[in-house]
Amino acid sequence: MIKKSFVLIFLLFYISGFSQKIINKNLESDILETTRNLKIYIPEGYEKNDAENYPLAIVFDAEYLFDAYVGNSVLFAAKDKAPKQIVVGISMKESRKKDTYFNINNGSLTADNIAFYQFVRDEVIFYMESTYRTSPFISLIGSGTSANLITHYLKEPQPFINSYICINPTFSDFIGQQFQSFNLEKFSKEDNTFYLYTNNSTSFSAKKQTKIGELQKGLRSLQIKNFNVVNDTIVTSSSISAISEAIPRALTKVFQIYSAISKEEFEKNVKDLSPVDAIAYLENKYVEIEFLFGGNLGIRERDIYAIEKIVIEKENGDHLREFGKMILKIFPTSPLGDYYIGRYYETGKMYKKALKHYKIGYGKMDPSDQNSDKFYENILRLGGM
Repeated sequence: MIKKSFVLIFLLFYISGFSQKIINKNLESDILETTRNLKIYIPEGYEKNDAENYPLAIVFDAEYLFDAYVGNSVLFAAKDKAPKQIVVGISMKESRKKDTYFNINNGSLTADNIAFYQFVRDEVIFYMESTYRTSPFISLIGSGTSANLITHYLKEPQPFINSYICINPTFSDFIGQQFQSFNLEKFSKEDNTFYLYTNNSTSFSAKKQTKIGELQKGLRSLQIKNFNVVNDTIVTSSSISAISEAIPRALTKVFQIYSAISKEEFEKNVKDLSPVDAIAYLENKYVEIEFLFGGNLGIRERDIYAIEKIVIEKENGDHLREFGKMILKIFPTSPLGDYYIGRYYETGKMYKKALKHYKIGYGKMDPSDQNSDKFYENILRLGGM
């Protein structure tokens, strides 16, 4: 209980700091033939870097999900667990029933549901992409019947949503058949990454738990390339508490590729790789981060050191030069790329080439860097040869 209270206090601290970055926009909709209010959060630093793009998150039920999602997105970005996001919330207080309450007799969308679906797809996303610097990565977030509506975007013949975050979902009795009609195999043909998050909860009625549990069981059996299913169960007596827990748990999974290589990721995906494959794994991770999330991180030193041992200790360190070149390709301002190339040449007793790269690397370092003296020792050691 103390731990959860601390997290809530921490989130409130972050939420209080972004209030001045919220833009209210009344968007006129030709599809809905009315005006709908959007709340738009622009992340800190957006105005300073014209070259950086940001993932777009679209939050249904903005009245109670928007602040919670933005607060978590700010916290995750501050902790380097996710990229900064542009978040747009759609106010649905007066229209939720019309927008998302499906036909209970067959589970299909009503004419009003379809209109709202198209409003989001064709007008909200178009407005955000044409007005702000967004990356290709788009998330939809909703709860209850809004979460059910979000699943229908899975049937688009050309997938354009990357993460479908369905919190405390209220599904129809026909949800299993609907998922079968979505042709999820099409995601395996896309050169992209997709996530579907659903949560069950002990706070739900027995009937609702059973319905979600059966869907999650069916999803668990899917083995589709590029399509990541996250089946979650939250133990709590409150549906509100389930929402507060589901958002950070969903973000953790959806942006897992963005985070530095964790112990779990290393054990599962990296430790048994050859040097060549380990280098390729690291390069692909950062190429995908830049493609999906629109920002060039370089490479975190933590991730370089995670791969270092494999490259040095396996195959006699023969791939140190390739390792250094890969680092320079993605993070040219880092001295570590030149260091590993220099170490490769020094190991092969090509001291002049080694000294050249050690000097280049040292020249990139800030004199106040505590590692600069160690780097300079390489130059002194070889300078006298």
